Amino acid sequence: MLDSNHGLYLEPILARYHLRPENLVQILREAQEHFGYVHPDALDYLSVKLNLPRARVEGVASFYTFFHLQPCGKYRVLFSDNITDRMLGNQALMERLCRNLWVEAGKMSEDGLVSVDYTSCTGMCDQGPALLVNGQAITRLSAERIDRICELIRAQAPLADWPPEYFVVTDNIRRSDVLLAGDWPAGESIRAAIARGAEAVLEELKLSNLRGRGGAGFTTATKWESARAAPCPADKPERFVVCNADEGEPGTFKDRVLLTRHADLVFDGMTVAGFAIGAAKGLVYLRGEYHYLLPALLAKLEERRGNGLLGKAVCAQPGFDFDIEIHMGAGAYVCGEESALLESLEGKRGVPRNRPPFPVTCGYLGQPTVVNNVETLCKAALIALKGGAWYASLGTKQSTGTKLLSISGDVENPGIYEYPFGVSVAQVLNDCGAGNAQAVQVSGASGICLAMHEFSRRIAFEDVPTAGAFMVFGAHRDMFEVARNFAHFFAHESCGFCTPCRVGTSLVVNFMDKIANGHGSQYEINEIFKIHRLLHAASHCGLGQTACNPIFDTLQKFRPAYEQRLRSLDFEPAFDLDQALAVARQMTGRNDAGAHFDAHGREVEVGVQS
Repeated sequence: MLDSNHGLYLEPILARYHLRPENLVQILREAQEHFGYVHPDALDYLSVKLNLPRARVEGVASFYTFFHLQPCGKYRVLFSDNITDRMLGNQALMERLCRNLWVEAGKMSEDGLVSVDYTSCTGMCDQGPALLVNGQAITRLSAERIDRICELIRAQAPLADWPPEYFVVTDNIRRSDVLLAGDWPAGESIRAAIARGAEAVLEELKLSNLRGRGGAGFTTATKWESARAAPCPADKPERFVVCNADEGEPGTFKDRVLLTRHADLVFDGMTVAGFAIGAAKGLVYLRGEYHYLLPALLAKLEERRGNGLLGKAVCAQPGFDFDIEIHMGAGAYVCGEESALLESLEGKRGVPRNRPPFPVTCGYLGQPTVVNNVETLCKAALIALKGGAWYASLGTKQSTGTKLLSISGDVENPGIYEYPFGVSVAQVLNDCGAGNAQAVQVSGASGICLAMHEFSRRIAFEDVPTAGAFMVFGAHRDMFEVARNFAHFFAHESCGFCTPCRVGTSLVVNFMDKIANGHGSQYEINEIFKIHRLLHAASHCGLGQTACNPIFDTLQKFRPAYEQRLRSLDFEPAFDLDQALAVARQMTGRNDAGAHFDAHGREVEVGVQS
């Protein structure tokens, strides 16, 4: 049981977050770090102190996959289960670890020492296979590393005593252009924006035609201008800038590199946005898998405060007060959607909101809010510094500037590549060393799968838009298994709010698993098409609307990968009734016709049953 004085460790956490209910996710995260899991007594205590219904507190704790309501072991090991990790052998490595530690996957060991399970993409696709141990990323797994990890766990060694090279995460920048190749001193963009003035900054953004880099491609100037013009409640005249650093799309890791290599530019972009729209506060929503970045980012914010780049009178500009907080996510892909992200920032379950109203008029805490992707904010900072015309001269007319691509899979040189918009898929494949590619999944699981005849297409909003993921599959890969992995991903990450997505994604997984297990037929293919249309039309948010995209694409372009698994044109039950009765026949000694049934539940003659 939790010590009766549990308030001794919860009270400092509550004080640090000013007893504000909107910080519930952060409070739960820190409470779990102290005790190992979210204890029922802690839920009771937080409910009283935050004046929230207990059901609300437990509902939030149960929504996020990185929160645990039951003990989960001193060491919580989560293997990344993105398709690129599977291609690199993560399943065999997980089995090796479980065998060495005598623990069953998905469960905690009997001695309470360790639990092992899968998690979704960890953002380490360029250096996988990867896993998280107590939230810390370990990259480049091998059989030798797994054996050593088992020894360290058995010895109950603190993570601080593990080999430091296990936790090394490299940037792997392979091709640089204007953003990655530049040296951008902290604060230059802010000073340039102040010199221009807020209205002029918005005009430069319009001239640049900068579009959001999170995938949707909404014009940044329109978003900022709308938030600036939106009325605030008279009793609370606040506006906010939110940096969406929750890049949970499988195959994406560019934001990880930007936050590591160019954190000052990200914070400059947020500050410029604050200046342009009249905001005094910014919030970074950092995905839970990037917890290892938190200390360095917090130190960077303190450094900026000391240099006059955050806080009161930023850059000595009277009346321009702006500061930034970092909020950690807790494992929810759906929080990459901006309204779900805002719900999470407000200490709630990350369920997407109905729109309208849009965040620019009613966002964080009901106030006008700009939500931008990490890369978008970097580009906005460059535009404030160098001007809109300079930026518009890069890329294409409809897709100005450059794009960062996170390239992984069957390539010689995985990593980050920066190109002007308009580059062909073939050129990217040539540059990263993918000479045997049969397919490319662009923009992650929810994006588009391109076959060889489409490699002449170009990365641009007017042709192939992307949030940045670029996963390459060689000719030896089974595209059915690729799509099946994505189907499991969407079913796991569905927030469960709407019935079409909650049920539909599970049905798709069942159909894909049935085909994989050799019981598929044309019936399952037809049903998947029906569910695709239903999810696209009836799902509450983009997760459900795009959940069947990879299956639809691979069915259209790689249909033989499905058809070679089909056993008949008619429906075939996945459950083998006759085989299930084998044990009963053995125990009873019966082998007459009444003890045998065919696939449709009909009695069969002894000796002719299948």
